[in-house]
Amino acid sequence: MLGLLAEGPQNGYAVIKTIAERTGGAWKPSPGSVYPTLEQLVDEELVVSTGDGRKTLFELTDAGRAEAEAKADEIAAAWESTPGMPDSQREFFEALRKLVGVVHVFRTSATEEQTQAATEKIDGLRRDLLQVLSD
Repeated sequence: MLGLLAEGPQNGYAVIKTIAERTGGAWKPSPGSVYPTLEQLVDEELVVSTGDGRKTLFELTDAGRAEAEAKADEIAAAWESTPGMPDSQREFFEALRKLVGVVHVFRTSATEEQTQAATEKIDGLRRDLLQVLSD
């Protein structure tokens, strides 16, 4: 779950849905396994929760981000071993994971000018990706 939360804050339902999508439906964890795991990560101070009920979002703490980065190879290997996922999707999600990791660095380390330049690049990438879909 650290790998999923490294991509951004999510609620438990989104975690379940993402796992099911990425495994091509081969694994859809139950709320009874996801929520206790998320709470354990909160207890370990790797994740912080905000909100309540269905609106509760889980987000990595600095310690959680460090742990996710330290275990990046293990996390990637877990997704690579996912049955039913085409190689192109694995490569896509790995590229996305790497991008999100870099974006997180901007939250804590970038200057205002660097953040503005990155925002422009991300907006350009979004437009380029939409163009790929329209071709």
